Amino acid sequence: MQITFTKMHGLGNDFVVIDAINQAIDLSPEQVHLIADRHRGVGCDQLLLVERPKSPDVDFRYRIFNADGSEVGHCGNGARCFARFVLDRGLTNKHEIAVETTTGNIRLYIEADDQVTVDMGAPRFAPADIPFEAETRAARYTLVLDGVSLEIGAVSMGNPHAVILVDDVETAPVANWGPRIEAHPRFPEHTNVGFMQPVSRRQICLRVFERGSGETQACGTGACAAAVVAHRWGLVDDEVAVDLPGGRLLIRWAGGDAPVFMTGPAETVFKGSITL
Repeated sequence: MQITFTKMHGLGNDFVVIDAINQAIDLSPEQVHLIADRHRGVGCDQLLLVERPKSPDVDFRYRIFNADGSEVGHCGNGARCFARFVLDRGLTNKHEIAVETTTGNIRLYIEADDQVTVDMGAPRFAPADIPFEAETRAARYTLVLDGVSLEIGAVSMGNPHAVILVDDVETAPVANWGPRIEAHPRFPEHTNVGFMQPVSRRQICLRVFERGSGETQACGTGACAAAVVAHRWGLVDDEVAVDLPGGRLLIRWAGGDAPVFMTGPAETVFKGSITL
């Protein structure tokens, strides 16, 4: 099976994007893992499939697979690349695109400066919706790791996130704590882990250990989760710049049940084909 693809990235968070409308695609988790392998495949943090929608109310269906082959419900940086891909490949001429995901519908807006804004939907805080094991909903939880109590915020942005406040993202124990918090038994479906350093009421720095992929250059849902948690903790305003290793995202959230809006770039790297 030969597959054509486009390699893209959003602030260094890189993707293999595949048009599954004009070619027959049926990938196993093992094949996704092979494509994502940086030594034996194309190499990416996640693989994105562009499919025909199941509902007449949307323009496309968007599916996301981690580098380990597991399917997940949402990816903010991937959504921006998705928007640029379908416009640049002539799959649509719209600059406002409705997209179906496994966790709900989202809207993508391609701006005049080629940045992409994503309506990420409202954050979900109920433990069952994240999912996270807790008796009641709270703004802060205590998570025990190796006998040490850590204070976290927990939220779903279409996928689960744990957010930890740190003094300095440069020295944060991402490689040590990231995989262990990801697989903590209180997160039954594992979780993404954000290490957040507030700089001012309009800026935070962030590193993210992504579920199924490890630390990435940028994580769109992670940036949204960190901004939301910081907002709930009274640390930032409604609009905040989130600086990640790969660059900056702008996040807007008015609180409550309001949707989260994320704005940032999406870049094409190259096009190619791979035989599986």
